[in-house]
Amino acid sequence: MSKKVKVAVAALFVFLVGLILYSTLNLNRHECEVCMEFRGRTSCRTAAGATQEEAIRTATDNACADISSGMTESIACGQTSPKSIRWLKP
Repeated sequence: MSKKVKVAVAALFVFLVGLILYSTLNLNRHECEVCMEFRGRTSCRTAAGATQEEAIRTATDNACADISSGMTESIACGQTSPKSIRWLKP
């Protein structure tokens, strides 16, 4: 392998590692804990996301998965309003 090819491969590797680190650090800008109540059961879950809406949706889905049984109940739970939302990281 020539020196130019080695330098190009090394530069590409550094670029890709930097891109992955940058993406990872920026994905979780918002973190929250959402508590859901469904059919007498309550579950609180923490999640992070690039936006507040994404963080809430992920935490809601995780909490509903814990307290619902099956896809139909999970969807019904996800359509209810959260019992509480607490922001851990704005």
